Amino acid sequence: MVGALPLGTPAPLDGRLPTDLAVDSSTPFSVYLHVPFCTVRCGYCDFNTYTATELRGLRQDAFADVLVSEIAMSAEIMQKSGAHRRASTVFFGGGTPTLLPPSDLQKMLDAVRDHFGVVPDAEVTVEANPDTVTQQTAELLAAAGVNRLSIGMQSAVPHVLAALDRTHNPDNVATAVAAARNSGLHVSLDLIYGAPGESLDDWRASLDQALALQPDHISAYALIIEEGTKLARQIRRREVVAPDDDLQADMYELADSVLAASGYSWYEVSNWARSDSDRSQHNMAYWQSAHWWGYGPGAHSHVAGLRWWNVKHPAAYAARLAAGESPAAGRERPDAEARYLEHVLLRSRMAEGLEISGLPDAARQRVADLIARELVDPVKALTGTVVLTRKGRLLADAVVRELTR
Repeated sequence: MVGALPLGTPAPLDGRLPTDLAVDSSTPFSVYLHVPFCTVRCGYCDFNTYTATELRGLRQDAFADVLVSEIAMSAEIMQKSGAHRRASTVFFGGGTPTLLPPSDLQKMLDAVRDHFGVVPDAEVTVEANPDTVTQQTAELLAAAGVNRLSIGMQSAVPHVLAALDRTHNPDNVATAVAAARNSGLHVSLDLIYGAPGESLDDWRASLDQALALQPDHISAYALIIEEGTKLARQIRRREVVAPDDDLQADMYELADSVLAASGYSWYEVSNWARSDSDRSQHNMAYWQSAHWWGYGPGAHSHVAGLRWWNVKHPAAYAARLAAGESPAAGRERPDAEARYLEHVLLRSRMAEGLEISGLPDAARQRVADLIARELVDPVKALTGTVVLTRKGRLLADAVVRELTR
């Protein structure tokens, strides 16, 4: 079971964008390609993904052609609205994109090139389960134009992986990293901390093993219990213990210290990179409110303040496109208050911080209190930006509440 789509208003069947949409052609444009297939559903996951036994109405081997038809439709829509331009980043997410053959991923990427174009040296990322990456896979992805592999390591400790229902062999993380490196791909490792039964020593072991592989980028996310997931049901039945907030805070502080000592700098609350060029440019596009089109079942899009989302089930998605209709289910235009909240929420999480001059008077006056509570860097505040301290990153939601109330 995955989370419900937002409310909003119905999207038109032809997918056309509003005629009054004011598109700034200088705003970067990104592409997200959602591949909804997984071999198993992890107990903590509420993403729009499906295993072979759950899915009816759309075969994996037909998926690439269906998604390519959405790309073709979107290019016509963007041309008519004056929003058409080349993609600055392309990201294959899921699900497990590498469950599809590299030729299918290349077919989708070629469609983006053919219908939109891709800027020179654009970041092209594929998410991967470690068990699905071989040397041949990595070489074929590189030949197709992929230049970055985001590997779902999650943990190096077997009992932690078991608690998360992760089925990959921990040894295959190193194999996948080596294959990516040998093929000239940049490497990001994704980690999760705070799983039931995970100790601080377990977490340190995962950090150490991740760093031993010398990735360019590391993401580390606290486990969140999402309603409707297997893990939420297990906690409700008291079969496992819920994550401990204090322990997760200790794990975050340990990660930040260990990563900093190894030459990684935080640039967003949950992300660290060896250099500015190693940052995830695709995720930066989201955090900086760029424009993007999300392709695939349940994918979300944003252009010039308009947001929309596709129908969730792959069969419904395929049926819409087969009928010549847009797969968009609904859309919305957030009002000024919602846009301000999102701006504060996203920008305050980044190392560059939030410009104080753009805050209302009442919010500016609260910055001094946030400094006194050691949540905001006082030196950065003097230069005009709200930048979170490590303590502030742990309490980022509280900072946002103070600046938006």
